[in-house]
Amino acid sequence: MYDEDQSTEHGPLAGFTVGVTAARRADELGVLLQRRGAVVLHAPALRIVPLADDAELLAATKEIIDQAPDVVVATTAIGFRGWIEAADGWGFGEQLIRRLRGVELLARGPKVKGAVRAAGLTEEWSPSSESMAEVLDRLLEEGIDGRRIAVQLHGEPLPGFVEALRAGGAEVVLVPVYRWMPPEDIGPVDRLLDATVSRGLDALTFTSAPAAASLLSRAEERGLLGELLVALQHDVLPACVGPVTALPLQARGVDTVQPERFRLGPLVQLLCKELPGRTRVLPIAGHRVEIRGHAVLVDGALKPVPPAGMSLLRALSRRPGWVVARSELLRALPGAGRDEHAVETAMARLRTALGAPRLIQTVVKRGYRLALDPAADAKYSDA
Repeated sequence: MYDEDQSTEHGPLAGFTVGVTAARRADELGVLLQRRGAVVLHAPALRIVPLADDAELLAATKEIIDQAPDVVVATTAIGFRGWIEAADGWGFGEQLIRRLRGVELLARGPKVKGAVRAAGLTEEWSPSSESMAEVLDRLLEEGIDGRRIAVQLHGEPLPGFVEALRAGGAEVVLVPVYRWMPPEDIGPVDRLLDATVSRGLDALTFTSAPAAASLLSRAEERGLLGELLVALQHDVLPACVGPVTALPLQARGVDTVQPERFRLGPLVQLLCKELPGRTRVLPIAGHRVEIRGHAVLVDGALKPVPPAGMSLLRALSRRPGWVVARSELLRALPGAGRDEHAVETAMARLRTALGAPRLIQTVVKRGYRLALDPAADAKYSDA
C-alpha cells in the first residue's frame, strides 16, 4: 500500500479502489492513482528474474558474437539495457557492441531507441506506432527468406511474431533477457483475487500479459476462475496498458479498456474517465448523490461509507424510490446472518456516514427507500 496523502480535495478517482498487478513500476502507477484519489490494492502477480547467470542468454550472446545476424530487433528498453549489462558482466560487452554496430538494428518505440543510443549504437528504423506488428510488416516487406534475425525478448509474449518470421524462411535467434516467475509470496495475489470476486475493487490494472496470465492461472488453481471472469466481465473494470497485455484476458472472453498511448499516465487518465462514467447519480431529497465504490459524493462532498453501508445503498439504488424490505436488505449484507437488527445497525451507520439522514426514509413495517426527488421519482416509476 502507498502512503500518498489523500487529505486534500478529492480527485476524479476518489471513492474508487483500484487493483495493481504490476511487478515493475508498481510504485509509480500506485502514486499516479492515489494522487487522483484512488485507494490502491497492490499485489505483484509475478516477479522478474534477471538472467545474468542464465545459460540461455549467455549462449545466445556468444552465438550472435560468433555469427553475425542480419537483423537485431530490440523490443524493450529495460531488456536491451539488461542484455548489454549482462554481456559486460561476462566480459563480452565490447564484442557485443561491435557486432551490433554492423547489423540492421530495429528498435520498437522511443524508449527502446533511447536505450540503443545510450549504448553508443544507432537504430536503422523504429515504428511510430510502437507496434511489433509494424516491425513484422517491415521485415516481411524487405524479404526475410534465408536471413538471420535476432529478437531480444523480455518475458512478454510476441503473439505470432517469431512464428511469422520462421514461416517466412528466416533463422530466428531468441535472446531471453528476463524470465517471469510466480511471486515468492502468493498471499497478496490471493487477497487481490478475493477482493475482485467479492467486488471490493472497482478496476483491476494490468501492465504486462504475463501478469494477466499469472492471475488467471492462480484463480484457476483456487477454483475461482469462473467467478473472476464474471466479475471482470460485469462489475470490475479490467484496464490494460495495451493490446498485447490484454491478450490473455481476451482469450477468456474478457473485454478490456486500453489507452490510445501505451503508457502508465494515459492508463490512469483513462480510469479517471471510465470509472466516474460508470457511477449512478441520483437526485435524492434535494441533493445530488453519486454512488462510488467505497464512498458517496453528496453534492460533491466525499463521504466514505463502511462496506455494509455500501451494500445497503447499492441495494436501495437498484430500485430508487421504491421500498426495499428488511429481509432483502439483510440478504445484501455480507455475512449478516438472519438477524434483521443487523440491517438497522448498518442503516444507522450509513445515515451517519452520509451526513444527510433524510436521504433514506424508513417505511414503518415495510423497509427503507431512497427519498428520490418527485420529478425523478416519476421517471423511475415509469421505467
